[in-house]
Amino acid sequence: MPRETNAAKRERAIEVCERLDRRYGPVECFLDHENPFRLVISVLLSAQTTDAQVNKVTPELFRRWPTPEAMAGATPTEIAEVIKSLGFYKTKAKHCVEAAQMIVADYGGHVPADMKELVKLPGVGRKTANIVLNVSFGIVEGIAVDTHVNRIAHRLKLSPKTHEKEPLKTEQDLLKILPKAYWRNVNHQWIKFGREICDARKPLCSECPLSDICPSVRC
Repeated sequence: MPRETNAAKRERAIEVCERLDRRYGPVECFLDHENPFRLVISVLLSAQTTDAQVNKVTPELFRRWPTPEAMAGATPTEIAEVIKSLGFYKTKAKHCVEAAQMIVADYGGHVPADMKELVKLPGVGRKTANIVLNVSFGIVEGIAVDTHVNRIAHRLKLSPKTHEKEPLKTEQDLLKILPKAYWRNVNHQWIKFGREICDARKPLCSECPLSDICPSVRC
């Protein structure tokens, strides 16, 4: 097959977004949260863990430590006891306390609505920051590339195979080909699509609304 031009790839990427938007419309955040602080903690906890698992532990977590000030006074051991069902819970517990302490000490108890400041928080990377900015503040600076978005981007060959294990590079590839107007909905719509159709192990290609424009279709 001839190599796809950048213009053709851009057109195909836009069509992907248009079709998924028609299919799903606005998709709410999958993590239960009431404010930016709780979203930061929830997304931090979701690394290599399902959203459903996180949503099981956060009610008790936020009952005991509902604010940055409260969590800043907890110990990692106390937090760990509540979240021990999650992967890497000891490291995550440490990050929860340290992030809360920084939010209190450096930002007056308010989560900063700024990418450069958010990624300074312990346990917070660009993916988490993108989600918090988008969901809590309506600020779109990029695309949160989690495992679902990364998988779909590569199955659709919107990012080169060499970037498959580097989500930050995959994000940059998507940002280059998608107009900014499409960035906001990619994460949540693609996650829903990944769970419903484009599964990691058993993709339902015969039911896929993108099968005619997907280079990896298995029908």
